[in-house]
Amino acid sequence: MPDGFPFDGFPRALVAFYEDLSYNNNRAWFNEHKDIYRQHVIAPAQDFVRAMGARLRALAPDVVADPRANGAGSIFRIYRDTRFSKDKTPYKTFLGIFFWEGSRKKTENSGFYLHLEPPRLMLAAGIHIFPRPLLGVYRDAVVDPEHGSALAKAVKQVSARGPYEIGGRHYKRVPQGYDAAHENADFLLHNGLHATIEGDIPEELYTEACLDYCFERFRDMAPIHAWLRTVLE
Repeated sequence: MPDGFPFDGFPRALVAFYEDLSYNNNRAWFNEHKDIYRQHVIAPAQDFVRAMGARLRALAPDVVADPRANGAGSIFRIYRDTRFSKDKTPYKTFLGIFFWEGSRKKTENSGFYLHLEPPRLMLAAGIHIFPRPLLGVYRDAVVDPEHGSALAKAVKQVSARGPYEIGGRHYKRVPQGYDAAHENADFLLHNGLHATIEGDIPEELYTEACLDYCFERFRDMAPIHAWLRTVLE
């Protein structure tokens, strides 16, 4: 019970709910199972947000851990935006939880992310895609002697701690105005910067050990978050 917030793990019923939803992605089925969603998905997710938020403050003192599930908080809404998508299925078949640190809009900040989509669990730290105004700031930091060296050190630290992937590479060519021969040129091909680790859902998910399991991996990836906070704030 870290800092007074109890969390005993996610229930197996949560995983079963998303497994069933993947085969029954329609409003009639969801409405029939909405009580299960509230009890076995939202309630434990809110407990996780409170408990993990308390722990993450050791890594990110100003982290936002907001248990709301309306889109403004840490728990992403289950409803898909289908207006501009060929896929008209109405619901997301995964649980997404984001803890962010920064003064911008939620997803424009670096943070720590949990993505549970049976049978897989992914944990991540960083920024998925840079908002346009920050892309230039990021690129300038990549080639800055001090910040560029710190980035290389952060990536090396994370990579040494386990099978973490450094993601965000998007472009094929170094942007105009930057040296393609620079030692950090590969990072100029990014439109986001994040570390991730993914695997089959571990048994720890269903017990109080889930907090330790997630926190240890967030801690391993924290150097990426810390670097982004330094150069983007």
